[in-house]
Amino acid sequence: QVQLVDSGGDLVQPGGSLRLSCTSSGFTLAYYAIGWFRQAPGKEREGVSCSSSSNGKTYYTDSVKGRFSISRDNAKNTVYLQMNSLKPEDTAVYYCAASTAGWCPTTTGKSAVEYSYWGQGTQVTVSL
Repeated sequence: QVQLVDSGGDLVQPGGSLRLSCTSSGFTLAYYAIGWFRQAPGKEREGVSCSSSSNGKTYYTDSVKGRFSISRDNAKNTVYLQMNSLKPEDTAVYYCAASTAGWCPTTTGKSAVEYSYWGQGTQVTVSL
Protein backbone atom coordinates (compact mmCIF):
# COMPACT_ATOMS: atom_id res chain seq x y z
CA GLN A 1 0.00 0.00 0.00
CA VAL A 2 1.31 3.41 -0.99
CA GLN A 3 1.18 5.77 1.93
CA LEU A 4 2.78 9.01 3.06
CA VAL A 5 2.95 9.74 6.78
CA ASP A 6 3.79 13.09 8.31
CA SER A 7 4.42 13.65 12.00
CA GLY A 8 6.12 15.85 14.57
CA GLY A 9 3.56 18.58 15.11
CA ASP A 10 3.10 19.92 18.61
CA LEU A 11 2.29 22.94 20.75
CA VAL A 12 5.32 25.20 21.03
CA GLN A 13 5.96 28.69 22.37
CA PRO A 14 6.88 31.57 20.06
CA GLY A 15 10.58 31.45 19.28
CA GLY A 16 10.68 27.69 19.71
CA SER A 17 11.56 24.95 17.26
CA LEU A 18 9.98 21.81 15.85
CA ARG A 19 11.07 19.20 13.36
CA LEU A 20 8.42 17.61 11.16
CA SER A 21 9.04 14.24 9.53
CA CYS A 22 7.64 12.74 6.35
CA THR A 23 8.11 9.07 5.57
CA SER A 24 6.51 6.64 3.17
CA SER A 25 5.51 3.05 2.64
CA GLY A 26 5.28 1.48 -0.77
CA PHE A 27 7.65 3.89 -2.50
CA THR A 28 11.03 5.55 -2.02
CA LEU A 29 11.04 9.26 -1.30
CA ALA A 30 14.48 9.75 -2.84
CA TYR A 31 12.94 9.55 -6.31
CA TYR A 32 10.23 12.12 -5.67
CA ALA A 33 10.08 15.84 -5.16
CA ILE A 34 8.77 16.39 -1.64
CA GLY A 35 6.80 19.42 -0.63
CA TRP A 36 5.49 20.75 2.66
CA PHE A 37 2.21 22.65 2.70
CA ARG A 38 0.23 24.19 5.52
CA GLN A 39 -3.33 25.27 6.03
CA ALA A 40 -4.51 27.51 8.83
CA PRO A 41 -8.20 27.77 9.82
CA GLY A 42 -10.09 29.91 7.35
CA LYS A 43 -7.12 30.23 5.02
CA GLU A 44 -6.09 28.61 1.77
CA ARG A 45 -3.47 25.88 1.65
CA GLU A 46 0.00 27.38 1.24
CA GLY A 47 3.15 25.84 -0.18
CA VAL A 48 5.89 26.20 2.42
CA SER A 49 8.88 24.34 1.02
CA CYS A 50 9.94 21.87 -1.66
CA SER A 51 12.93 19.58 -2.11
CA SER A 52 13.96 18.31 -5.53
CA SER A 53 14.77 14.63 -5.79
CA SER A 54 18.10 14.77 -7.58
CA ASN A 55 19.80 18.16 -7.81
CA GLY A 56 19.47 19.43 -4.26
CA LYS A 57 17.39 22.42 -5.27
CA THR A 58 14.96 23.70 -2.68
CA TYR A 59 12.20 26.26 -2.42
CA TYR A 60 10.88 28.24 0.55
CA THR A 61 8.01 30.65 0.69
CA ASP A 62 9.15 34.13 1.71
CA SER A 63 7.58 34.04 5.16
CA VAL A 64 9.73 31.09 6.29
CA LYS A 65 13.04 31.86 4.58
CA GLY A 66 15.89 31.82 7.07
CA ARG A 67 13.76 30.01 9.67
CA PHE A 68 12.73 26.72 8.04
CA SER A 69 14.97 24.13 6.43
CA ILE A 70 14.03 21.06 4.40
CA SER A 71 16.35 18.06 4.31
CA ARG A 72 16.43 14.40 3.34
CA ASP A 73 17.77 11.25 4.96
CA ASN A 74 17.53 8.73 2.16
CA ALA A 75 18.81 5.90 4.35
CA LYS A 76 15.76 6.42 6.57
CA ASN A 77 13.42 7.22 3.66
CA THR A 78 12.49 10.40 5.48
CA VAL A 79 12.24 14.09 4.66
CA TYR A 80 12.37 16.64 7.45
CA LEU A 81 11.17 20.19 7.86
CA GLN A 82 13.17 21.91 10.59
CA MET A 83 11.26 24.92 11.85
CA ASN A 84 13.06 27.47 14.02
CA SER A 85 12.05 30.84 15.46
CA LEU A 86 8.42 29.84 15.23
CA LYS A 87 5.77 32.53 15.20
CA PRO A 88 2.05 32.39 16.03
CA GLU A 89 1.32 32.89 12.34
CA ASP A 90 3.03 29.55 11.63
CA THR A 91 0.13 27.81 13.36
CA ALA A 92 -1.49 25.43 10.89
CA VAL A 93 -1.92 21.83 9.88
CA TYR A 94 1.19 20.85 7.96
CA TYR A 95 1.12 18.28 5.16
CA CYS A 96 3.91 16.63 3.24
CA ALA A 97 3.35 15.62 -0.36
CA ALA A 98 5.24 13.64 -3.00
CA SER A 99 5.47 14.40 -6.71
CA THR A 100 6.72 12.04 -9.42
CA ALA A 101 8.07 15.09 -11.27
CA GLY A 102 11.20 15.33 -9.18
CA TRP A 103 12.20 18.95 -9.57
CA CYS A 104 11.17 22.03 -7.59
CA PRO A 105 11.24 25.48 -9.15
CA THR A 106 13.34 27.47 -6.73
CA THR A 107 11.38 30.69 -7.16
CA THR A 108 7.79 29.44 -7.16
CA GLY A 109 7.76 25.91 -5.78
CA LYS A 110 5.29 23.38 -7.14
CA SER A 111 1.54 23.76 -7.06
CA ALA A 112 -0.52 21.32 -5.05
CA VAL A 113 -2.01 19.71 -8.15
CA GLU A 114 1.44 18.48 -9.14
CA TYR A 115 1.64 16.18 -6.11
CA SER A 116 0.31 12.64 -6.26
CA TYR A 117 0.56 11.55 -2.64
CA TRP A 118 -0.31 13.39 0.56
CA GLY A 119 0.20 12.80 4.23
CA GLN A 120 -2.65 13.02 6.69
CA GLY A 121 -1.43 16.26 8.25
CA THR A 122 0.17 17.16 11.57
CA GLN A 123 -0.91 20.08 13.76
CA VAL A 124 1.57 22.80 14.64
CA THR A 125 0.40 25.33 17.21
CA VAL A 126 2.59 28.26 18.21
CA SER A 127 1.23 29.94 21.31
CA LEU A 128 2.12 31.03 24.82
